[in-house]
Amino acid sequence: MNQYIRKFSEINKADLSAVGGKNSSLGEMFSNLSSKGIKVPDGFATTAFAFEEFLTYNRLHSPLHELTSRLDRTSFSNLTEIGAAARKLLSEAVIPGNIEKQIAEAYRELCGSRQLDVAVRSSATAEDLPEASFAGQHESFLNIKGVPSLLKAIKKCYVSLYTDRAIKYREDNHFAHDGVSLSVGVQLMVRSDQACSGVIFTLEPETGFRDIIHISGVWGLGENIVQGTVIPDEFFVFKPTLKLNKFPIIQKKLGEKAKTMIYGTTEDMPVVNTTTEKEMRERFVLTDSEIVKLAQWALIIEEHYGKSMDIEWAKDGISGKLFIIQARPETVHSRKNPLRVREYHLLERGKMLAKGEAVGAQIKSGKARILHSPSDADKLAPGEILITELTSPDWDPILKNAGAIITDKGGRTSHASIVARELGVPAIVGCGDATESIVDGQIITVSCGEGKTGYVYEGELKFREETVDLSLIRKSEKTKAMFIIADPDQAFRLSFYPNDGVGLLRMEFIITHAVKIHPMALVKFDQIKDLNVVNEINNITSGHVNKSMYFIEKLSEGIATIGAAFYPKDVIVRMSDFKTNEYAMLIGGRDFEPKEENPMLGFRGASRYYNDLYREGFRLECEAIKRVRDEMGLSNVKVMIPFCRTVEEGKKVIAVMKNSGLERGRNNLEVYVMAEIPSNAILAEKFAEVFDGFSIGSNDLTQLILGVDRDSSIINDLFSEENEAVKEMISSVISKAKAAGSKIGLCGQAPSDLPEFASFLVSQGIDSISFTPDSLLKGIANINKAAGNEFANVEQISKISYTNELAPT
Repeated sequence: MNQYIRKFSEINKADLSAVGGKNSSLGEMFSNLSSKGIKVPDGFATTAFAFEEFLTYNRLHSPLHELTSRLDRTSFSNLTEIGAAARKLLSEAVIPGNIEKQIAEAYRELCGSRQLDVAVRSSATAEDLPEASFAGQHESFLNIKGVPSLLKAIKKCYVSLYTDRAIKYREDNHFAHDGVSLSVGVQLMVRSDQACSGVIFTLEPETGFRDIIHISGVWGLGENIVQGTVIPDEFFVFKPTLKLNKFPIIQKKLGEKAKTMIYGTTEDMPVVNTTTEKEMRERFVLTDSEIVKLAQWALIIEEHYGKSMDIEWAKDGISGKLFIIQARPETVHSRKNPLRVREYHLLERGKMLAKGEAVGAQIKSGKARILHSPSDADKLAPGEILITELTSPDWDPILKNAGAIITDKGGRTSHASIVARELGVPAIVGCGDATESIVDGQIITVSCGEGKTGYVYEGELKFREETVDLSLIRKSEKTKAMFIIADPDQAFRLSFYPNDGVGLLRMEFIITHAVKIHPMALVKFDQIKDLNVVNEINNITSGHVNKSMYFIEKLSEGIATIGAAFYPKDVIVRMSDFKTNEYAMLIGGRDFEPKEENPMLGFRGASRYYNDLYREGFRLECEAIKRVRDEMGLSNVKVMIPFCRTVEEGKKVIAVMKNSGLERGRNNLEVYVMAEIPSNAILAEKFAEVFDGFSIGSNDLTQLILGVDRDSSIINDLFSEENEAVKEMISSVISKAKAAGSKIGLCGQAPSDLPEFASFLVSQGIDSISFTPDSLLKGIANINKAAGNEFANVEQISKISYTNELAPT
């Protein structure tokens, strides 16, 4: 076998020491996965032995060793000097003639009778290992054509082994400099400059949730997505339903994709960045079938390697075919213990200065330091918050000092995001104007603990930090502990907590934050008179010919995300329970909502669903649930009807649901009813004939039993779930549900706040209690105590989770 050159067909994953992680992985896929339909562009690699021969021929081993031995390993004060000297040595060296000849022969054999363009990528022999990604540390060159240009590019790859960032990275990861060699991969270019490209993680990159395949993409060559130059499209694919051949795309997010990298026209400028046309920015880079194909390939690659993977893909604009151009082990979550989590809770708010996509879930306060170039490194003091337009691998030595990172550009798979995860610091990317809206030297608070959107606030704000060891927690086997959830962005993170599913998914949050538009304004769009509202709806629903489908898709994506996070456990979705004044606040809502003196007791819940004023809106809600269950395959999603006043009303709603394609019993659909009106408890046996189960809504039930407005501060002291009348009514509905063979649970704050109330519910034989995320662990402790399960860790749960309040210093 050739010592200097290896064809991809001659390489497998065992050749790590010969061709590095990147090339061994390419050879492994080319040789072993092509038969499974995965397309990998052909190519070859120069070996580590060839690099060593290059060093020997130019007598560079000793000079390089001498240089790196003089490196200041404390403050790295001479890193720039050492790096420059090493690169000068390598730049002035020559590739031995026999190696040049073999590179030329391999290139001609790869290209055949033509001179084809190739990608030239560095592959260190210690690269892409689970314990060190080396991502972006060494150079890559695209659109290289002809032997002379190829030889220049290979030489530049050799030189890049001693960039400042690569030297620092080896120091940080304890790699001996002379123990790392460089292989160079030469791979046929995929003409994604005329199509699109991107990155795939075979887990959710923020939380490490392993049942998600996360695909991101941009127009043109993939450097823009890696460098964070643009905010990409994002697609979330659910593995279990992908395997079942259901529609597995549970979420699609349109990125701004402001730039498109294409081929340049000169050797000095092989690629250029252009402004993306508006029509292309408003289109997804991939069709649904292409998303599914990439996800299927990613699943095959993950199963082949037996670990979570970080994959690069590209689409050829000439042939229209998709390709995998790189795959490496994922390096962040593979090193984490998912059962030991840190929670951050902001205790106050300040003026918001900027917002973008949150990376991580931490909160950090400190001094803002605006830098425009890595050459400004000396201006960043340890722990200060770095603010810049975007970062590249050249920033890596600087980022080690940053307490947090904020960028104007980039997305969840950008360089800044990847490095922030590796360093374990919070980052907010794609803010747009952070470098302008934040003043250099200003004290700010970076909050990534509020979901997928990160916020930058003025001043040093107080927050609480908690460390939770989830492995210590034991749930009761008799009484289920379930979640009350509204925000899909929190679902994957919360799924790691001990739980029995979701007892109440509040649909209203998704409608308010994701849909934003009143459903009847979409159904009867042509009846809207206000031109401002018409324009606003047109802008929001751009790309949707059918405005009703916009509602169905957005709502179904939010529900599916939560359904997937807790799959196959039950996720019970409460159909919309806005009051008329709340519905009216949605875009276009004022034209379709009556004005009421007392909305709390008015046109809400079940009474809306069969009324002509909202029947078509309810149909869209049903269509969304049907899409989640039947098309996406998330049959663990169940339905709950709120504020159902009479048994006859319940029957009407069930009939309307059936007419909307959502039939109780079909595909194991269960339909529950909220027990929040005295009539639900008094006639529980009859309601049990219409519905599959009950969920006690303790807030409304207490309000209606005691005649107390739960929102009134004047008589708030009279509102109590522990009132004898309330407890008697709850006891009654539990016993009647049990007698009818129906499931019954409770959703509310009281069981976590009041151990005695939890004890009462457990003694009555309730099947489940649902808690808000911040109350779950305390609620589990109260259930255990009520059931007599005095686990040794009950006190630990409370101690670990509810102390350690601190203000940042």
